[in-house]
Amino acid sequence: MEGSAPLFQYHQTAGYTPMTAESLAMKWTAVPESPGVPDPTTTNASQEIVTARCIEERCIEERFKELELLTAELNRLDGYEVDEKLPFAVPTDFCLSIVIPVFNESTTIQRILARVRSLPLRKEIIVVDDGSQDGTRDLLKTFADLPDLRVLLQPKNQGKGAAVRTGLQAARGNIVVVQDADLEYDPRDILTLLEPILLGDVDVVYGSRFLNDTFYKNSSPVHRWGNRMLTVLSNCCTGLRLTDMETCYKVIRRDKLDGIALRQDRFGFEPEITAKLARKGCRIAELPVHYEARDWSDGKKIGVWDGIKAVYCILRYAMCD
Repeated sequence: MEGSAPLFQYHQTAGYTPMTAESLAMKWTAVPESPGVPDPTTTNASQEIVTARCIEERCIEERFKELELLTAELNRLDGYEVDEKLPFAVPTDFCLSIVIPVFNESTTIQRILARVRSLPLRKEIIVVDDGSQDGTRDLLKTFADLPDLRVLLQPKNQGKGAAVRTGLQAARGNIVVVQDADLEYDPRDILTLLEPILLGDVDVVYGSRFLNDTFYKNSSPVHRWGNRMLTVLSNCCTGLRLTDMETCYKVIRRDKLDGIALRQDRFGFEPEITAKLARKGCRIAELPVHYEARDWSDGKKIGVWDGIKAVYCILRYAMCD
């Protein structure tokens, strides 16, 4: 995809990084030695370097264990359990990229990270903080040492679409999925959405809230009506038969994003990527997902203007970039 690279990262890895304390230790120790390091040509100096690195590796391993315990404790407090056995086979070289756009989610960011990390498959978690000012960035530092997590910081608030675009550009997994940080969507549903793609049946799976009764119980009629109308209009323009175009859960083969230039910075991202995937001829399916809606008093950020902009994006991107 086209676009600029993120300006800052807490944590940068190369290739698919195994999620082990040893690999994390190697990343921290494989740095140029400072001028103050003793000459390694002498036996004593070499022993000092080895000893120092052993101590550092132990410290990193202890930190890794602390973070694992924190993740487990957060899930325990939430009563959040994940079945460790997958109902489908996963290729040995598989990696799932989970992109989490974040803006002022200090009350939920640690809990969503704990839930996502509990998924029993190889993954990289890419959190893109979109200029948070409520302490979210400080909380992200708590988890920044985890080897399966990268934290990318936007220099200023640009919108969900811009944050997702940054995360997708950084993704290296075979399949990518966007996960909101507000706990409305349950990460356990990602496993169900992955199966049709891994079986080779489709290229993209949307998680539909309308195919699950919880959406009708937990969301406002205005929200449901708006989503319905936008989805119908989108279907008329793309030829798809979706029930929930605006869903957060879009699970996509990463190679299908090649050549797609995403431009929308806010919530216009949803109709834009839907239209461009359809125009590319991608096989798109839907499966039901769980949903716990929150309202504007809880921090929901989408508004009336975003709905108007979505109509414009549906009409524009159905025809051209």
